[in-house]
Amino acid sequence: MTRYVAIGDSFTEGLGDTLPDGSERGWADLVAAGIAAGEGTPIEYANLAIRGRLLEPIVTEQLEAALSLSPPPTLLSLNGGGNDMMRPGGDLKRLVGLTEQAVHKCLDAGIRVLLLSGADPSGHLPLGHRMRPKGEALTAAVADFAARHDLTFVDMFHDAEIQKRHYWSTDRLHLNANGHRRVASVVLDALGYPTEAHVVAPPTDGRRSLATEARYYREHVLPWINRRLRGRSSGDNRTGKYVSWTPIPA
Repeated sequence: MTRYVAIGDSFTEGLGDTLPDGSERGWADLVAAGIAAGEGTPIEYANLAIRGRLLEPIVTEQLEAALSLSPPPTLLSLNGGGNDMMRPGGDLKRLVGLTEQAVHKCLDAGIRVLLLSGADPSGHLPLGHRMRPKGEALTAAVADFAARHDLTFVDMFHDAEIQKRHYWSTDRLHLNANGHRRVASVVLDALGYPTEAHVVAPPTDGRRSLATEARYYREHVLPWINRRLRGRSSGDNRTGKYVSWTPIPA
């Protein structure tokens, strides 16, 4: 039986793919369902990702929790570093080293590893051009590492389709439902479950009014700045949404 565990930040938690009951779904949940459908048998699924997390707690706290699951996982997906990229400075060599250590722990435990680079939001964000070179460098380094160790690597950072505005939520930082569906379709195909990449047509009117821009800064940019100034995170006092094995029916 496949036992799939996902670790990461808001990208893997599924933020932006909000269901009617207020819960977040996201690409990892869709991948779990796709694996079960593709295999024609139920699987076990856990998602330990928490919004706002930096890479270090992902590859220490979350990874340790993932490796402690019983029975152990057979597949683990790892994405992280996006929140590190949004902070001043940042040590690329250290981030790559942390990723390598995490992967080796999984391989030593006999767990298949799926590495992902998150979709690139920099084209939609204020001062996003300062973040993009860091994302480019981290993606290139992880891709090289994945190739050397023959790991499954999904590069969403350079996916041109998903960079279009209509795949992103109103905060312009997180994918919306269609964005998560596109990631899931690409991931499933990479894992060996043939899936056509999800594509949606753009809206007929893509312009943003001054009122829309003012609301965006008021509702999203200023609260984010306020959290940074106070040393807070959107993931404070949160846990993963599926911290133990959850059955996913075929």
